[in-house]
Amino acid sequence: MIPVLEGISFDIVAGEFLALMGPSGSGKSTLLNLIAGIDKPDSGIIAVNGVDITTLSESDLAAWRAANVGFIFQFYNLIPVLTAFENVELPLLLTGLSRKKRKEHVETVLSLVSLSDRMDHYPSELSGGQQQRVAIARAMVADPPILVADEPTGDLDRVSAAEILGLMSRLVEDFGKTIIMVTHDPKSAEKAGRIVHLEKGELVSSSFSHQ
Repeated sequence: MIPVLEGISFDIVAGEFLALMGPSGSGKSTLLNLIAGIDKPDSGIIAVNGVDITTLSESDLAAWRAANVGFIFQFYNLIPVLTAFENVELPLLLTGLSRKKRKEHVETVLSLVSLSDRMDHYPSELSGGQQQRVAIARAMVADPPILVADEPTGDLDRVSAAEILGLMSRLVEDFGKTIIMVTHDPKSAEKAGRIVHLEKGELVSSSFSHQ
């Protein structure tokens, strides 16, 4: 068996905006999935706030993800037949929150991403940048401390990409979120506070950006 990642060891500070870079096949998305508790490593530990998540059972890991991690994807992963409001509300449906509380949470995060006037719109009625803002609101609605983003600007034009990166920076600066972002784009990576480069499954450099 050929290892996808090998000998990787580094720390991420709470409230940090970290970019993972590297060529295709370097292990970026695999590392992101490990950090988010989607995959488990064959060896080693992944400690988050003192908890080694590699030791958790599948049910405990699912509960940990729901409480601690929000996901942002390149292609938004919105459900076409649901409105922006309904897409954002989805993560709250199993939390036991009342309908009134869910409405408050959804309206708050949609306001945060400047989409209060688009709540009742379907994904097909929104631009790419607006759809990604809905996706960020969905990732934020349960107030997780960690956001993981896999190529969040990869399907956007430059203007929309800049808006999304600005929003993500604000989530770190104003709300103390920890963001780990995979990107191929050096300009996007420069918006992060630190850039980690992977090659062939190994960490080859870690440097602070000059934003």
